[in-house]
Amino acid sequence: MTPTIALLLIITFLLSTVGLLLLIWSIATNQFSHGAKAARTIFSEGEEGHGEDPAQNIAMPIQGKDDARQEALTNRLAADHSSRPAVLAWVASAMVWLVIGSVYGLTSSIKMHFPEFLADSQWLTFGRIRPMHLNAVAYGWASMAGIGVALFLMPRLFKTPLAGGRFAVAGAFIWNLGMLLGLVAINLGLSDGEEWLEFPWQVDLLFVAGGALCAIPLLKTAANRTVDHLYVSSWYLMAALVWFPFLFFIANVPGLFPGASGATVNWWFAHNVLGLWVTPIGIGIAYYMIPKILGRPIISYQLSLLGFWSLALFYSQVGIHHLIGGPIPTWLVTLSIVHSVMMSVPVITVAINHHGTMWGHFGRLKDSPTLRFVWIGALMYTVSSLQGSMEALRSVNVITHFTHYTVGHAHLGMYAFLSFILFGAIYFIMPRLTDWEWPWRRMISLHFWLVAVGILIYVVSLSVGGWLQGVALLDAETPFLDIVKMTLPYLEARSLGGALMTLGHLVFVVHFVAMLMRKGKASNNPTLFRATTGETSQ
Repeated sequence: MTPTIALLLIITFLLSTVGLLLLIWSIATNQFSHGAKAARTIFSEGEEGHGEDPAQNIAMPIQGKDDARQEALTNRLAADHSSRPAVLAWVASAMVWLVIGSVYGLTSSIKMHFPEFLADSQWLTFGRIRPMHLNAVAYGWASMAGIGVALFLMPRLFKTPLAGGRFAVAGAFIWNLGMLLGLVAINLGLSDGEEWLEFPWQVDLLFVAGGALCAIPLLKTAANRTVDHLYVSSWYLMAALVWFPFLFFIANVPGLFPGASGATVNWWFAHNVLGLWVTPIGIGIAYYMIPKILGRPIISYQLSLLGFWSLALFYSQVGIHHLIGGPIPTWLVTLSIVHSVMMSVPVITVAINHHGTMWGHFGRLKDSPTLRFVWIGALMYTVSSLQGSMEALRSVNVITHFTHYTVGHAHLGMYAFLSFILFGAIYFIMPRLTDWEWPWRRMISLHFWLVAVGILIYVVSLSVGGWLQGVALLDAETPFLDIVKMTLPYLEARSLGGALMTLGHLVFVVHFVAMLMRKGKASNNPTLFRATTGETSQ
């Protein structure tokens, strides 16, 4: 056993042990006994039974005594407005990186089937453009938007104004500086050469500083909370903000994991970014947004806690299944496969809560942009996670490994799951930060259909083409060039899907800017997918 693998096992063992001990603590302190009462902590008095969609007129949904209702509305408005500078700094930055990352991604996709495209420039080679796409969307769009939404939700979950928001604004500036320098470094060929870890370690220090500054207001707000019980969304969001810096620091220590052993740490980090950073953010947001839009609590609060602790317990070792057949011990890969299969436990518990809460209320998907984006994202979490558990099995992995299938699977999780939830969350929070409704319903609808059709084409084409590619690669008599030619139509379909998604992002960003500029007209009604009774056409 190499020192690298020993250290990795110690780290993952400690993570799992902490998760297990906290699970035991939560049982011993009756955290699971809160039940329906705890599930209602996100609602103000008289609010349950009345969904909250983006709208200026927020007084109507809350029923009850005038004094209690007014106090609840005043406190919620104060909590929302307290986070405005910090949330806008992170979310607006995320919008910029979404467009930049989308352009890089579409360019690299076209190069897969049209290698002559922009081939005369060293700055635009596939080896530079593709990691620039990955880092722009992972650390620029997804991470910054996720942190921005967390900064908005924490004051609501703790029912107190955000404290120290100026630290988060400064953190956004430093994070953006890190993004800019990191992408320039990759474009100059100064990459560390490991997937998800391309930024030079000197640039990584800026992300550490920016993230640390962002953690200050979250900790101060948690200390000032006025709620006794922390709703499950708080658990997920705070855990993500604790897990990610730990993972990021370990994986980026320069020179600590050389050679083949570095691949083990590379995929330990890369997959844990998805499971212990991306996943908690997405699930935590969905656990808040779905009940809020419907005006009803989740169906089983106990299951939500079980899902959280089982995620903490099982995910830390999942990523090694990407190295099946690699220069690492077979037992380590087997351990990873077992963890991957056991991940079905938190996935199923989350699915029961998200989709069970929606049961009987799917009609709201016709109206609410937030609910449609968030629920589809939650559905894709279920699909992509179960797919990932099956893909970890050796009998399946032998076909899908090193094929376009894994790229489709990654986008099903990173985009169809997380990005859709972030889209829905931004549609929810922006009216509350700006006191202005989204100007044009048709742009929301256009955004949805462009990205939904785009990711469908993208995932289906790569899944089918990747599977056929994997089967052909197992036939030693099939010339490799023939396999490459066979995948070209699927790669062209991938570019078509990517073009639709990029166009959808441009529509989204234009609408976002128009809202900041207060285009359209003031409205006391939410901007929905379709006009409802008493609502004027937009």
